[in-house]
Amino acid sequence: MAKVQPLPDLIDYDLYVIFIGFNPGLRSASLGHHYAGKSNRFWSLLYKSGLIPESLTAEEDHKLLSYGYGSVNIVDRPSKGAAELSKEEFEGGREILLAKLIKYHPQIACYLGVGVYQKFAQVKKFERGLQQDSVVPGVLDYVISSPSGLNRTPIEEQLERYKELKQLVDNYR
Repeated sequence: MAKVQPLPDLIDYDLYVIFIGFNPGLRSASLGHHYAGKSNRFWSLLYKSGLIPESLTAEEDHKLLSYGYGSVNIVDRPSKGAAELSKEEFEGGREILLAKLIKYHPQIACYLGVGVYQKFAQVKKFERGLQQDSVVPGVLDYVISSPSGLNRTPIEEQLERYKELKQLVDNYR
C-alpha cells in the first residue's frame, strides 16, 4: 500500500478564520482535500451557519481562501483517528502550529475539537466557544466540537457554535 501524503495547508495572510483540526483522516489525505470524510459535517455546518454563501464539497476546499478562511491541522500525519497520534507528534505539531499562527496571524483560530484546543493551549478545563485568553496575542481562540461524524455532539448544538463564529467574523468585516 502506498504511503498517504500529508494534506497541504490552506493558509494565507489576512484571514478571518483558520480552522484547525487534529490531523487529516485517511480519506481526506488520499483525496487531497480537507474534511472529505463521508460523515464529516464541516462543509454543511459552514453553509448552514452562513459562514459561506454556497454549499461546498471537500473537492472545492480551495474556495475557503476566497471567503477569508483557511484550514490546517495540529499534526500533519494522516491516520484513521487522532487516538493513533503520539504525544511527541502533538508536541511537535503544537510548535509548528504556533509558528503558523504567529506568521499568518488570522483574526480567529477556530479549533475543531475540544481535544485539539486542549493539546494546543495545554489547558484542561474550558468551555466551548470564545476563549477569554488567547495563545497568540491578537488572535481570538474559538473552540467548536469536531465536525466528524463520530462526534456525538448534537448537530443543532454544533450549528449554534458555527452561527456564533459567524457573528464574530461579521464583527471584522
